[in-house]
Amino acid sequence: MNASIIRKTFLDFFKDKQHEIVPSSPMVIKNDPTLMFTNAGMVPFKEIFLGNQSPKNARLSDTQKCLRVSGKHNDLEEVGHDTYHHTMFEMLGNWSFGDYFKEEAIAWAWELLTEVYKIDKDSLYVTVFGGDEADGLAADEEARSIWKKYIDPVRILNGSKKDNFWEMGDQGPCGPCSEIHVDIRSADEKAKVDGASLVNEDHPQVIEIWNLVFMEFNRMANGSLQNLPNKHVDTGMGFERLCMVLQGKQSNYDTDVFQPYIQALAKLSGKEYGKNNEADIAMRVMSDHIRAIAFAIADGQLPSNAKAGYVIRRILRRAVRYGYTFLGFQEPVLYRLVGIMADTMGDAFPELVKQEELIAKVVKEEESSFLRTLSQGLNRIELLLEKNKSLSGEQVFELYDTYGFPLDLTQLILKEKGLNLDEQAFHAEMQKQKDRSKADAKQATSDWLQLKEDEIEEFVGYDRLEADVFITKYREVEQKGKKQYQLVLNLSPFYAEAGGQVGDTGYLINEEDRIEVINTQKESGLIIHITEELPANLEASFKAVVNGDRRRQIMRNHSATHLLHFALRKTLGEHVEQKGSLVHPDYLRFDFSHFSKLSREEFEQVEQQVNEAILENIALTEKRNVPMTEAQEMGAMALFGEKYGDTVRVIQFGESVELCGGTHVQATGAIGAFVLKSESAVTAGVRRIEALTGMAALQYLKSKEESLNSIANLVKNPSEPIKGVEHLIAEKKKLEQELKKLQDAQAANMAKDLASKAEEKDGFKQLIARVDLDAGALKKLSNELEAELSPALIVLAGAANGKAAISLRFSESLCKEKGYNAGKLIKSVASHIQGGGGGPAHTATAGGKNPEGVDAALSAAKEELN
Repeated sequence: MNASIIRKTFLDFFKDKQHEIVPSSPMVIKNDPTLMFTNAGMVPFKEIFLGNQSPKNARLSDTQKCLRVSGKHNDLEEVGHDTYHHTMFEMLGNWSFGDYFKEEAIAWAWELLTEVYKIDKDSLYVTVFGGDEADGLAADEEARSIWKKYIDPVRILNGSKKDNFWEMGDQGPCGPCSEIHVDIRSADEKAKVDGASLVNEDHPQVIEIWNLVFMEFNRMANGSLQNLPNKHVDTGMGFERLCMVLQGKQSNYDTDVFQPYIQALAKLSGKEYGKNNEADIAMRVMSDHIRAIAFAIADGQLPSNAKAGYVIRRILRRAVRYGYTFLGFQEPVLYRLVGIMADTMGDAFPELVKQEELIAKVVKEEESSFLRTLSQGLNRIELLLEKNKSLSGEQVFELYDTYGFPLDLTQLILKEKGLNLDEQAFHAEMQKQKDRSKADAKQATSDWLQLKEDEIEEFVGYDRLEADVFITKYREVEQKGKKQYQLVLNLSPFYAEAGGQVGDTGYLINEEDRIEVINTQKESGLIIHITEELPANLEASFKAVVNGDRRRQIMRNHSATHLLHFALRKTLGEHVEQKGSLVHPDYLRFDFSHFSKLSREEFEQVEQQVNEAILENIALTEKRNVPMTEAQEMGAMALFGEKYGDTVRVIQFGESVELCGGTHVQATGAIGAFVLKSESAVTAGVRRIEALTGMAALQYLKSKEESLNSIANLVKNPSEPIKGVEHLIAEKKKLEQELKKLQDAQAANMAKDLASKAEEKDGFKQLIARVDLDAGALKKLSNELEAELSPALIVLAGAANGKAAISLRFSESLCKEKGYNAGKLIKSVASHIQGGGGGPAHTATAGGKNPEGVDAALSAAKEELN
């Protein structure tokens, strides 16, 4: 049974049990400050479990793409080294929201595994929650009694709180669970050791395959448990592990989920899988990681140096490092696996097919960049080892932290040189950094204090900027010693940060108080109003007032973003898709898929199209609660990586039609003016535009006009300043040419004078001298002197225009016969001018920012050569 059929069989089974089959939510989470990634199948339904949202159907089933590389659920370091841990994995799940509970969940799990998938009943074990005295929870005898209907009681095992009480985090929905484990060892192994003794002992062939979570509690900030409004079922079965069991394999990586990648890597590296442990681990790591990377990019998360983007970059670099070290890949390879992923998983996840080209380009660019980093790290290690007998833990950590150089690769290089690594000191430095990060991120969040009951918090900000409200609940949050409060209102005109649009600010006011709202965010379906103080009377009524000027400028920028998106597609082609945006009151930023820099003509055409749409004063057509199918028929663009419900909001300005939850102007004329400020690359295949609207655009144009007037006055040509500048450039070029002639003549004279000062050595000449010329002239002079004096060692250094330069030119015969090496010497002496450089054995150059160090550099060179 291949992977596709296994997945389909699961979904079809629960469809027959009256479950609605829903698509996977994005793996990368947006607009939730508590999570970066979907790390469990229940995450998309968190709001339902908390009672903040009503389910569209009491029974759902799905396969959810998940990522576990950070926080409490972090499997990264095990990936590739064992047979069953992964970064990205599919979680097959069935869900009941206040409908069925333990009886049905257990019965259907047993039916699917043993009757449909035909797994041997005698290879299965189940665990039930054994109780926890600290939480005041008894053992789950209800689950045990249900299991007795299906499985021998000796195969029902008590589990600890760690294994059989599922919690998403320190706070939030939780409950006892019942795990199903499978023993896939041989008959001989089973006869020697009872499988029950290996359950939850990290045995690679006795593994958990399905977890049935009975969600009934909410963990509070003080550690106590409160009953949820309804009891729910949350199940999760690892798709990759299931494929291993059903395909009769001993490793997830031996299944058809991973083998296409592994065999491609084996062919590219010339190494057969299964012959060398280190190479096998590398192939498993790369095969696993490309799935996580590709899905993240498809969900709109590009590799970067911040937050979720940094996690994806870290995964990618880990894969590159394993390929570099153990498979000999010194050129990009990962990107070649993207097509395999699109072919094998595209039916279930169409975003992979749709964005295959973009994903491959981004991955290739990131690989190339990190391979260059590895090269720089190798040079850095060589330089450090020239000055020290070994590397300190602090230096190794600097390589890791500053240059992104992997610890195990540093260890390997030192081992080859017969040196040891001070791992203890390295890990001490690592711990210091972690402690700093934890201190920065540490946040103490109290429980919600309920003031008034309210079924649903309504957002009214599309239609008005003020509303009469009361506070339904609040909590205190403390971070870095700073205390803030989060308020939930019965209704709110404040827009919560989402979809790239920043959150509203404003205030709550009544006769007694005025409380500033400094930001608005959304968490678990709640609109959270952030303040730095609480009102004297929390149960009073207030008028909630949004900062109107700020909101109106945000609306201008958001509507302009839609017009920009449409203009880009019209000018560049239908391949253009939004890859990120920021709608701020001061400016807008828009990232989009495109594989080349915009020409001047394209840049101007896009800007003109947006301004023409503004001048047309196109009225907004806004439709709320539109069925998704109807919105698609209207031609509305849906973005990969965004989570949409059954009904959506459609924003239309003429031909521009998009799904959007943000706030907009009533007609395009309100945008006022639009100016493209800049266009640049984000990564391979993704460009970024920054633009201004309204008064910000006019002020920008005014500043440009003032600059132009200043230039006109300076060149004394107010009517045609450009011609004045062109004249100055021509004059400058002419003077530079004349100066070069003088410098060449001076250099020729210098060459004769310097040649006469060369020292006779053992069959060759050596010249070490200070010559204050720029780097280019210095290099030319050293080459000329070596040609004239050959065989010779030429070392010239000097300062010009506030910068230092060194140029070495060694005759190749001396490099071969006597072992002189300009490339190595330059690295040693360049530190004196606070610079760096390099080159092969016969020629090398360096530049630096410390002209005062030139003489010291020359002295160091002389000492090393003599």
